[in-house]
Amino acid sequence: VSKLKIAPKPKKTGIKGQKKVVKPVTKALKAQRKVVKGEHGKRVRKIRNSVHFRRPKTFEPPRHPKYPRKSLPKRNRMDAYNIIKFPLTSEAAMKKIEDNNTLVFIVHTSANKHHIKA
Repeated sequence: VSKLKIAPKPKKTGIKGQKKVVKPVTKALKAQRKVVKGEHGKRVRKIRNSVHFRRPKTFEPPRHPKYPRKSLPKRNRMDAYNIIKFPLTSEAAMKKIEDNNTLVFIVHTSANKHHIKA
């Protein structure tokens, strides 16, 4: 088997990172070609996959207010003292106390079991 010797690559001259010098004539020709051809050569049409147009969702960055718009935060009306209002003292409630050993309380309309238990 004969071995072919490949000629060594010529070493690059010049400083590493130095840009190649472009002659002004070539630059001008490139610019002229662009002017003659126009920007139409670069235009790419968007591929549409649906016949219905949907408005694009634009980016809404989160707000970073310079100062609070309210002087004080809203007070929570349903605190520990407002959940249980009073015990019920009707005939039916009294019967429940005697028969089932159960107390009946009137509570806040929007209170749930967790609120009442706490």
